[in-house]
Amino acid sequence: MTSNRRDFMRSAPAVAAVAAVPVLATATAAAADDVEAAGHGKGRKPRKEVHWPGGQPPKDPLFSPVVTYGDLVFLSGIGAHFPGDIRAHTDHVLKELKRNLEAVGSSMEKVLKVNVYLNDLADYDGMNEVFKGRFGAQPGVRTTIAAKSGIPGDSLVEIDCIAVR
Repeated sequence: MTSNRRDFMRSAPAVAAVAAVPVLATATAAAADDVEAAGHGKGRKPRKEVHWPGGQPPKDPLFSPVVTYGDLVFLSGIGAHFPGDIRAHTDHVLKELKRNLEAVGSSMEKVLKVNVYLNDLADYDGMNEVFKGRFGAQPGVRTTIAAKSGIPGDSLVEIDCIAVR
């Protein structure tokens, strides 16, 4: 077996194949750059962009509400800070998610990952009644947890997501 490998390595095709490796690596890197730049202007790399309601960031922000990086969209958790039941809160949050996604050129159907945080796991079925069908026929993956000490601002649910444009 060892002699066969040595004979092969001495052959002209093997030498040509080894010599082509740097050329292939360069071509592969260039193709990766083209894929990375796709949809972002020729030769441009994706960059992080923060999207603020009204276009202006608040003074000394704690976090960003919507961030895009190339064709990826990241939405911060959205809650419902008004009196109501889990259905009303879930409906409000999903409408806000939809509005924020559409504002940056995405949609509910383009959501890849959703995180749902419930104030009380007993609200799981009620949340699902409103949630079902809101992300199209092929919804993204989802994680649902009950937050041990509740959701900030007395919301019964908070939802964040990752989508594509």
